[in-house]
Order: sequence, then structure tokens, then C-alpha cells
Amino acid sequence: MRYLAFAVAVVGAGAAADVPRVAVDIAPVHSIVAAVMGDLGKPALIVPPGASPHDHALRPSEAAALDSADLVVWMGHGLAPWLEGPVDGLAGDAVVLELLDHPSTQLLEVREGATFAPHDHDHGEAHDDHAEGHEDPADDHDDHGHEDHTEKHDEHDHDDHAKGHDDHGHEEHAEKHDDHGHDDHADAHDHGAHEGGDPHAWLDPENAVAWAALIAEQLGEMDPENAEIYVANADTFSSNINSLSADIEAILAPVKGRAFVVFHDAYHYFEHRFDIEAAGAVSSNDAVAPSAARLSELRAEIAALDAVCALTEPQFNPAILDALGATQLGEVDPLGATLTPGPDLYGLLLTNMATSLANCLK
Repeated sequence: MRYLAFAVAVVGAGAAADVPRVAVDIAPVHSIVAAVMGDLGKPALIVPPGASPHDHALRPSEAAALDSADLVVWMGHGLAPWLEGPVDGLAGDAVVLELLDHPSTQLLEVREGATFAPHDHDHGEAHDDHAEGHEDPADDHDDHGHEDHTEKHDEHDHDDHAKGHDDHGHEEHAEKHDDHGHDDHADAHDHGAHEGGDPHAWLDPENAVAWAALIAEQLGEMDPENAEIYVANADTFSSNINSLSADIEAILAPVKGRAFVVFHDAYHYFEHRFDIEAAGAVSSNDAVAPSAARLSELRAEIAALDAVCALTEPQFNPAILDALGATQLGEVDPLGATLTPGPDLYGLLLTNMATSLANCLK
């Protein structure tokens, strides 16, 4: 099933007074939904902490949460292609918000290769082929751009946006995969994890702010009696995240310009938002083992840049980073695998990431 992005209908007019049952894919997005729902209800988390969103096998309780959901909020096919079938089959009557497909989401291209060329950090301009349909959400925060984005979405008729999303990129991806075979260049496309752009969009707090407003609007349509509460909760969340972003700027200011590498290229959005860029990544995504050629290229880059800081993740063995010549290790957790799910997780995730990076680069 291909969703008509955000052309949603209220589920069950007779149930409007009830708080909708919500199922969410990953912990960071679950945290945003939990903050918007507040005391009115608790969303169900489909991919538990520590599990990979790329290939998780549903447990019975998670399948049941999808089956009973009135609203499903997930990143989309680009991050978790395996989840599309269960959403279609189990939550067929639910409203589905696919965040990577929403016009207010700022998308960035997948970075190819072991090392990354510097990019322009002008946050007011898009940096990819989605620029026309995915302008910086910061430009549209007064009303979150719902009408404007709908017009843009229709006007472009997915022409630009479809470069990454048309039919989820299957045909286009197949051609690229055939052209490049199974070499290191194809890493970014393996397992369908990175079709249609970099899927780790939750690590840009501007996206989180836009999504909070979107989720509040949808919940308000489904539960009109509590619509004002959802909006107020989203506003509080957004205010807190904007303040947190200023704090993160201060944390990272002393170490900007210093080189570092990451185990898994999941941090492009965080780097772009806070103007601090990785020199390269051991793996293009956590489902792909790096080739010997990729490791050799990254080792040379580390030596050339004197990049002594390398960032690993809780589920990865950091030994490979030692072998590449990095002398200082830090740990980052892009999915909140070590945090307790709930409304506080998203802010803690960003704060911990900034603090760990700053400590590693000192």
C-alpha cells in the first residue's frame, strides 16, 4: 500500500471523545508522541530499545498494538521497509502518518563512501534533490506550513520528491544496485534502509518540532474535545526543544572544526543542524559490514586529519575503531537504546549525543 501522504480522515466519528490509541515505530518518535499526548494517554512502542529499526521481528504484543491502533506514526519505508507489511495488514483501518514523506520534513541525501566532503551549512537552503518540496521547517513554524506544504506537495506532484520516494524507489534503486553491483558504493542502498534519502531525520530537532505540531493536529482531529491540550503540549515540547538546541550549540561551540569519525553514518542531520561534521563513517548503515577498501580509506583519512575521536554505539564492538587509529572513543546512542522510553527520551538523546561528542573532542 502506498499512502496518500497526510490526506487523512478522522477515524470513527462516534469515538471522537475517546483518546486515540497510537502506535509508534522508534523510541525517539515515540518520545515526541508521548510528549504531545501528555497525561491523556500513552503511545505503544513497536521497535523496542536496542532493536534495529531496519529488520526487527514483531513480538505478539507489538503486533497487537498495531492491530488495535487508531493512529500509526512511523518514520517510513526509508528506515523500516519491513514494517510496511505489518502496518498495511494489521493497522489497515488506522490513520497512518509517514514522517519521511511529509513535506515539512527536511531531508538530506545519503552520504556515499567512507569519507565525507564538506557541505554548505546554510540552514536556510536545502542540500539535496528534495529542496523544492522540503524547505527548512524553521521557515514555516508559525503555522507549521500545513496549507503551504499541501500546495507545494500537489504542485510538484512528487516530481522532485519522487526521486527518492516514487514507489519507494524500487525501480530506481534496482538500476543503481545493478550499476554498482555489491561494491562499497552500494552499501548505502543495501537492505532498503536508505532509499529516498537519509532516513535518520529525527536527529534534526527542527524536524521534531514540525512533527510535534503535525501529531497534535492529527490527534486533535481524531479527539476534538482534547484538541487544545494536544496543541498546548506540542507548543511546550517545541519550546523545550528550541531551548535545548541553544544549550547544545553552547556545548559544541568549543570543539567545532575538530575532526571525528563515527561507526555508523546516522548523524548527518545532527551535524548539519549544529554545524559540526564527521570526517567519515566505518559503515554506511548498521546492517552493512564495511569492506576492506572502505576501512583502508577511512584509516588514511583519520591519519591525514589527525582525527583522534571516534564515536561508537551501544550495540557495536568499538575494537574496529581502535584498529583505525583513533585514540579517543566516545559513545553515542541515536535511537535511545539505553534510555527509558517516554516523553523525556528525545531531549536526553540529543543532550547525551552533544555531551559525548564534546568530551571526545576535547
